[in-house]
Amino acid sequence: MTLRALRRLRPRALSVAATLCITCTPVAAQSFHVQGAIDGRVGTTTADSASGFDGGLGKGRLGAGDGHFDVHGALLADWQITPALLASAEVRYAPESRKPLDVLDAWVRWRPVSTSAWRGSVKAGMFFPPISLENDAIGWTSPYTITPSALNTWVGEELRTLGVEGRVEHRGVRGTLSASLALFQKNDPAGELLATRGWAMHDIVSGLDGSLREPDSVVALFGGTVPVRFRPYLEIDHRIGGYAAIDWQTPAQDRLTAIVYDNRTDPAREVDYAGRELYGWRTRFTSVGGQHRFGDTLVIAQAMRGSTIIEPVPDLQVDTRFAAGYLLAAYDVGAWRPAARIDLFQAKQTPGGGMFAMDEHGHAFTLALNWRPDDRWRVTGEVLQIDSTRNQRRRDGVDPRQGELQVQANVRLLF
Repeated sequence: MTLRALRRLRPRALSVAATLCITCTPVAAQSFHVQGAIDGRVGTTTADSASGFDGGLGKGRLGAGDGHFDVHGALLADWQITPALLASAEVRYAPESRKPLDVLDAWVRWRPVSTSAWRGSVKAGMFFPPISLENDAIGWTSPYTITPSALNTWVGEELRTLGVEGRVEHRGVRGTLSASLALFQKNDPAGELLATRGWAMHDIVSGLDGSLREPDSVVALFGGTVPVRFRPYLEIDHRIGGYAAIDWQTPAQDRLTAIVYDNRTDPAREVDYAGRELYGWRTRFTSVGGQHRFGDTLVIAQAMRGSTIIEPVPDLQVDTRFAAGYLLAAYDVGAWRPAARIDLFQAKQTPGGGMFAMDEHGHAFTLALNWRPDDRWRVTGEVLQIDSTRNQRRRDGVDPRQGELQVQANVRLLF
């Protein structure tokens, strides 16, 4: 090609290159997206017992003597590798945790582009089971309150899917109906904390490498040395667990969900962990939920019922049957969002006498006020009253019935 021909082509080539850059730049910018949140928190409580983080039987995030300012954070990265392939990972920073910086979830989803009403997808990695209707903000937090419900607090503490999930969706004019089926491992200890400590209400979510503290009274009962911690995401018996879920969503934000979960763990199997025996807990439950918008008011309700079983010696099964539910209402008016929630929870163990006297029941009321002056800032004040009765508290020398009033204020910066 001659020099004259090259000169004739250069303006056209530059024009084509500029057009490609203009066209492709937004796509490239959207292929990798990072967002985060930083929280500054202050709070106080009237609790007489230590919180679960300190080995006590308090129900709130703060226990006796607690009340301080701390900073938390979360970071979420999404990478749209191809139109059909998405990778996502989320990390959080929580100074109360044994490992303050940890991964909350990390997964890859393949969802081919579909031009029909039907669409399928496969997701693999570590992710939350599709239970919560509250916790859809970054860091698996709630946009309505600082503290999630008792039901979803437990989900964040002990449940995570490390496996694969297949989903089929049908998109219609009135809404989208989806059905999911998942197979997983490494969630065999799930249920231990619910049985030995009971329900709790806080917003600290367990990470992939995190650990949970057992109540000191339970450790002392079996002759152990406090503190005793365990990792909730371990494989003990090499069995495969699973769940099946169904979800209906409408363009008007109405939603109905249901999930049946069974980790299929052998309750008699144990492994050596940190110098002690860590048993598997056979945990099964059913959870249902729904939400509906009445004008500017969103109402959410969820309920869960199930059991967790351990067999520490042959022919002796300890069965903890648990149930929890909540009703939440949030009202949007300009930059303000007041919210209110009522929680009910209970647990009953069989056998239930002597060393197994760990039955409990309780309720909680939450009032929160959110202010969003712009898209970057969210200021929330919350009052949480928890009343619970747990027989296990007698071992700590306190009244089984306890009331806790917790007040918190949180400032969140989104970026």
